[in-house]
Amino acid sequence: MEIKPRLRGRSGGRSPYLVSAVVEPGWAGADNDAVDRETDAREAVTVIYQTHALGLTRLAFLMLGDRQTAEDVVQEAFCGLYRAWGRMSDHANALGYVRTSVLNGSRSALRRSRRVPRPLVVPPAASAEATVLAGERQRETIIALRRLPPRQREAVVLRYFAELSQQETALAMGVSPGTVKSTTSRALAALARMLQEEEL
Repeated sequence: MEIKPRLRGRSGGRSPYLVSAVVEPGWAGADNDAVDRETDAREAVTVIYQTHALGLTRLAFLMLGDRQTAEDVVQEAFCGLYRAWGRMSDHANALGYVRTSVLNGSRSALRRSRRVPRPLVVPPAASAEATVLAGERQRETIIALRRLPPRQREAVVLRYFAELSQQETALAMGVSPGTVKSTTSRALAALARMLQEEEL
């Protein structure tokens, strides 16, 4: 469909002004381009969501200790990706954009709560002794992880739970790779101390 403006000039050589518009079928022009861009964004964001939403929700859950809030943070991050899709210069970095949004959303949620995050509820392990011991060790590790300062917790979660490289972790956290390395080192030392104290 084409909209053809009908212009009428003013006396004295001034610019013409719009009097009416005629709608003619058969040409969509810029409207088709906008619809195509919107469809491309929707499809691309959907593929990224289907592939990575669960992992990002786990990441947010480890940061926040609350499943509902983690899901909300991830959902908002994907909504932000969809809104920003047309402005992004490099769509190959869309996952990094969402990951950073999830981290920022988790930080904001923690600031809003102004309280110590609730301990994670880990379901009880199966009855076999080895499974119980492994489950207890995992539970202790997660509790110790929740006691770390936020930046240290972010570094450990991104490096070892999300399995990102130092460079990817640095990009997600908005810091240098050296900062990731030192922060992770301090966090692992603190975790080791806390887990040793639990054994005593």
